[in-house]
Formats: sequence, structure tokens, C-alpha cells
Amino acid sequence: MPQPRPGATRRSVLLAGVSAAIAAPAFAQGGYPNKPVELIVPFAAGGGTDVLARALAEAARPHLGQSLIVVNRAGASGGVGWGELINARPDGYKLAIITVEITMIPHMGVVKFTADDVLPIARLNADPATIAVRTEAPYKTLEEFLAAARKTPGAQRVGNAGPGSLGHLAAAALEDKAGVQLNHVPFRGANPAVLDLLGGHIDAVAVTPVEVATYVQAGKIRPLAVMADKRIAAGWEQVPTLKERGVDLAVGGWRGLAAPKGTPPEALAVLREAMAKTLRDPALRETMAKQNMGEGYLDEAAFKTLIARDNATFRELIQRLAIKPA
Repeated sequence: MPQPRPGATRRSVLLAGVSAAIAAPAFAQGGYPNKPVELIVPFAAGGGTDVLARALAEAARPHLGQSLIVVNRAGASGGVGWGELINARPDGYKLAIITVEITMIPHMGVVKFTADDVLPIARLNADPATIAVRTEAPYKTLEEFLAAARKTPGAQRVGNAGPGSLGHLAAAALEDKAGVQLNHVPFRGANPAVLDLLGGHIDAVAVTPVEVATYVQAGKIRPLAVMADKRIAAGWEQVPTLKERGVDLAVGGWRGLAAPKGTPPEALAVLREAMAKTLRDPALRETMAKQNMGEGYLDEAAFKTLIARDNATFRELIQRLAIKPA
């Protein structure tokens, strides 16, 4: 067998190294990120998740070094946008906002994937669900609203952000605890539900405070209760909790940032550091406070633990109450 010429082995190794460098992803060549990053919002424009995403995109640019380009992909209570994320090239240039609904809709059969099919980066915020009506509505208190629901079961139309959304499950849990029957009306996001409430087409909405904050401040919508362990601030100090009204229930949501599974560790490290800095940005925190978005940053490890806990909690609730998509 002929022996390799002196230096041939060394040249082969060098050539292999050059080939690997040529094939390496962009973040290894020019530093990640070296171009704008797409940020999927899996709900309609104008809702709480969209508001947070756009504020985050503006605040993150100095820390990330590139723009976050917000793209709305509404449908299936977040499922359309998350499906796009799961199938995206895992190079760090397509991310998505994930919400608590990703631990709900898989158990209802709305989507084929689960929360384990995305890669959490950080939790961005946390806030409770709320039940709200128009200020012209005859219900001044939660008790009056529930009394009407008991008098005519199924007559109270409660809008939500879609089948399996936080609002849907919060209202279903309220039915269970209060012994009432509501008429759940799904929309393609919270903002369309709120607009229909303002138009008098439904009787109430089950959403998060950020999604009705502007209209509450304008005197057009009245929150009847928040589904939290204690009252929240930013103009909602007079809004009672369900527990204060004799309903032992607390249901909350969250929003976080996620990437496709298989995203390079180097890109993830950049994103984690950028998010930690961005969530400390005074301007972003002020915007979140004005919009009634509760703070709640969690790093990757703590966020994964929370997702696992919520996944188990909502799986049990959905199965016990036999909650269906529609």
C-alpha cells in the first residue's frame, strides 16, 4: 500500500478545517446576530402579547445589536405561530413569543405539538386573568354578573382569545368554582374580543389586564375581578380578587421568548444575556407598568420548571372539566 507523502496528512487536516469553517453557521463567522431577527407573535396585532413584543423589540436592540422584526401569525390560540417556529431553521434568526397557552392547547387536541417541542429562553412577564364588562353593563360587581349567569344558564357571552386560551380556561375554571354556565365565545386574539365587547356584541371578556388597560383608563370597560392571589397596582387597586368575592380561584398567564429546538448554544447564550439586560431596561419596565403588564423575568432553568408545572396543572384541569376546543 502506498504511503502518504510527507505533509499530506497535515494538509488533509487543514483542508478539513477549512471546509468546516465554510460550512459553519453565520453566527460563527460574523458573530451572532449579524442580521435582523424575526420575532413571531402568535396572536393578532393590538393584543397584550403584541404590545409586549413590540416594546421588547425596541428595548432589545441596544443589547442584541440587531433589530427584532415583529411578525403576527394569529390562529389556533397561538398554534399557527408556534408551528411555524417549530418548523423553522434553528439558526437563531426566527424566534417567537410563547404564552401559557402552549401548555393548554395540546391537551385539547388543537395542535399536534407540545410545549416540549420549543426551546424556552426566558420568561418576560406574568399577569393574572381578569373578567371585565362594558361600563354600560348592568353588572357593577362580580356577584351581580354571576347571579345573572345563574338565572339564565349559558346566556352570558364571554369572549376569549381563542379555544384553549388563558381566558377560555380561566372562564371555564370560574364556571366550575362558582357553579355557573357561561357561553364561551372564541376570537382570533384578545383584541378582537375586546373590540366586540365595546361594540356590545358580547357581555364580558376573560383576558389579561394589559388587553383592556387602555379602555379601563378611558372609562369604557369595568374589570369585575382579577384572578390573582392579591390585588394589582397601576390603577387597578380597587379591583377585587376572586378570592375576596368568595371564589377560591387564581389563574395567571405569562409570556416568554423561545427558539426552535437545535438552535446553536452560542446563539442561545447571546439571546439569554440580551433578554436579561433588556428586562432591566427602565424604559421597558415603565412601558410595562403603564400597560398593566406584570413583571416576572425568569431565566431559562426557572422558566422550564414553570412550564412543566403549568403543563401538568392545565392538563389535569382540561381533562377533569372535559374542556373542548369549541
